[in-house]
Amino acid sequence: MTDLVPLKRALLSVSDKTGLAQFATALATMGVELLSTGGTARMLRMAGLQVADVAEVTGFPEMMDGRVKTLHPMIHGGLLALRDNAKHQAAMAKHGIGAIDLLVVNLYPFVETVAKGRDDDECTNNIDIGGPAMIRAAAKNHAFVATIVDPLDYAPLLAELRTRGGATRRAFRQRLAKTAFGCTAFYDAAVAQWMAARLDEPMPVRRTFSGTLAQHLRYGENPHQVAAFYTDGSARRGVATAEQHQGKALSYNNINDTDAAFELVAEFDPAGGPACAIIKHANPCGVARAATLAKAYGRAFDCDRTSAFGGIIALNQPLDAETARAITKGFTEVVIAPGADAAAKAICAQRPNLRLLTTDGLPDPRTAGQVMRQVSGGVLVQDRDNGHISGADVTVVTERAPDADELADLLFAWRVAKHVKSNAIVYAKDQATVGIGAGQMSRVDSSRIAGRKAADMGRVLGLGTSPAQGAVLASDAFFPFADGLLAAVEAGARAVIQPGGSMRDQEVIAAANTAGLAMVFTGMRHFRH
Repeated sequence: MTDLVPLKRALLSVSDKTGLAQFATALATMGVELLSTGGTARMLRMAGLQVADVAEVTGFPEMMDGRVKTLHPMIHGGLLALRDNAKHQAAMAKHGIGAIDLLVVNLYPFVETVAKGRDDDECTNNIDIGGPAMIRAAAKNHAFVATIVDPLDYAPLLAELRTRGGATRRAFRQRLAKTAFGCTAFYDAAVAQWMAARLDEPMPVRRTFSGTLAQHLRYGENPHQVAAFYTDGSARRGVATAEQHQGKALSYNNINDTDAAFELVAEFDPAGGPACAIIKHANPCGVARAATLAKAYGRAFDCDRTSAFGGIIALNQPLDAETARAITKGFTEVVIAPGADAAAKAICAQRPNLRLLTTDGLPDPRTAGQVMRQVSGGVLVQDRDNGHISGADVTVVTERAPDADELADLLFAWRVAKHVKSNAIVYAKDQATVGIGAGQMSRVDSSRIAGRKAADMGRVLGLGTSPAQGAVLASDAFFPFADGLLAAVEAGARAVIQPGGSMRDQEVIAAANTAGLAMVFTGMRHFRH
């Protein structure tokens, strides 16, 4: 089996010309013959290099606005020919086909064109055909041909050639081929997803999921699990698009929790005032709005100070110095915000283990999109939960209607409950959570846990009563029995928001009336598993 293959002839045809002139100059210095097309050839000639046009090799000019130029046996024969196969060698000699030892191609900017919101014709024109065909041909024949699809691989290839006397090893070519097939798979997936979206087919018969490696992680959820972080090319603001200003690399759990925190705080429009969310193990342990960001953080922290230790803090407005000082008094893993001023960055820098991320914006919680989860033998795909309600959307089902302040707190608690693992119960008062029960197998247990947490923090804060006294309660799904509601009454709740829809709704409504509660139904559920 062939290992070392001398690099004598290369075909270069790229849309991204980053570093190309320097790379091609280095190849030419090593005696490599250069073939090229269109704009790439013109650029290389301007750099003083001798370049043969593909049209000269094929005997056909580029035509149809450049759509047809490399789809020719003189090119694909040079890429696909097996150099140790006598019949292939005879065919090459008979038809004058020269071997191509290196292919350097990157594809038309289809993904970028779609991201810019261009029309269908422009997007379609940026679907590359000749590029993927050549990449697949060269990568398939990696026993003899090296394939580069990313300018980041220019330097490693030159190093390989210098080390191996102008040749490449099979193992090196195989690694390049792996990257090449990943490139075409990602590209085809992007085209297929765009087509499905244009045809309003959110769940096509065949589905490809793709991503680009952003970071090798030390491990996954636990040290024995190998993990990595991939980006999907989405422009949605968040941990994947954030700039990290300090601190060590994010872990698997950090990334997961930071995403949960930022998606939650984005529920609160910055125009409506500062908001802060504190997350631990993907569940909120405190959320609040206030007149200042520092006060919002303080109120969120006072919901559950114990759980907030080592948590993730998300803000809906740029981090300022006052808030940074408050946050750095305790131990926090990550702070994520739309921005941070210089003073805040300087304060955070005094805590080198704190990761500070800025995103230059918030994700829109109402934007459509899809999320997925792998299961044994398959993948579950669903729309993102972008459900949203206002005061006009709820139905009062009890004898007593909530007053304006209660309704504002109910809507606040409902937004938080959307981001709490089911079964979810959220107590809130004056636009701040005071008790959260998450992820329990029964709703009554979540109610009791939330009430107990509120009472515990009341004692920590030196209050005479539990903060749940006079609070409102949000439940992510209906109460199947009145017992969960009665637990809320015991904790001191005065108003409840829930989806409704249980066979025992009338029993639950009757219990609320007996207790003097105001209760509204949303008609919308927010399960989160």
